[in-house]
Amino acid sequence: RIVIDEMGKIKITQVKSVIDRSKRQKETIKALGLRRINHSVVHEARPEILGMVNKVDHLVRVEEVND
Repeated sequence: RIVIDEMGKIKITQVKSVIDRSKRQKETIKALGLRRINHSVVHEARPEILGMVNKVDHLVRVEEVND
């Protein structure tokens, strides 16, 4: 599980392929805005985003972003 304080910013990077994953996991990756391996996006650490990240934590890497 990812433990990050809410309302900060997080950088999410896709590190594994979605080939041969469930449709639900593919849609979650897409909803996070990720398109391919090594693609990164920055989101606010809201409960909805953290929940999605927890569902695909085996496919992504998460880092806190300091502004």
